[in-house]
Amino acid sequence: MSTRPNTQTLFTALVQARLSGQPLRAAEWVSAVQDEADAYLVQDGLAAALGWAQGPLVRHWKSGGATRSGPFSHAPLDPAGINAAGRTWPVLGIEAEVALRLGRDVSPEAARTMTPESAGDWVDAMAVSVELVASRWAEGLAAPELLRMADHQSNGGLVLGPWQRFMARDWSTQACRVEIGSEAPVTRTGSHSLSDPAWVLPAWLQHLTRYGTTVPAGTVVTTGSWVGCLPVRPGERVCVGFEGMGEVAVWV
Repeated sequence: MSTRPNTQTLFTALVQARLSGQPLRAAEWVSAVQDEADAYLVQDGLAAALGWAQGPLVRHWKSGGATRSGPFSHAPLDPAGINAAGRTWPVLGIEAEVALRLGRDVSPEAARTMTPESAGDWVDAMAVSVELVASRWAEGLAAPELLRMADHQSNGGLVLGPWQRFMARDWSTQACRVEIGSEAPVTRTGSHSLSDPAWVLPAWLQHLTRYGTTVPAGTVVTTGSWVGCLPVRPGERVCVGFEGMGEVAVWV
């Protein structure tokens, strides 16, 4: 009699997939993750097994949501994938984002009382960022949502532009431009799903502090795409720019 796979066996398999470069077949693992809590257990187990934490927590994260009412989702990022030139997994797409950096420690109590309106007070810097989308599932982005969430929300790396001072701005007028290879540029204005990248910070920080851990200053989160996930081909140059914030380029 076969045994249904569980979160323990799944994160072990994902560890092996990352080390070997061989993807998993989603159909064999779909029953291992029943809900978001299971997906987060897999995330945490893999990050711990691969030694991603720098101090009490992983220092780079992704977070976001489709609307201000949620739900919001979060994932730790592999330190080796931050601004790395070499990548193990094929890049399936890119997302144009704004990353935020905490300027001071956030305790569990501070996270519980934080509001979206006050969240920016805890941020000292922002940067243009390019999230690289990849998958440890053979089905790629067609894998079931919970399996993609367990696989650190299909993150394949994060490229950060120069840090600059964070300040209040009218995000509804913020222009974003993405150039991929020789294709026509993709331009958007005020297109962030939460209308403000800092809106997700309370939910993200409450997730990180849920076991009583204080989040240290310097922790970074990239906050969701302004253009959706745009497909790319190997060898293409991607340039993401936000008006008034500069740009960052990467070859995929």
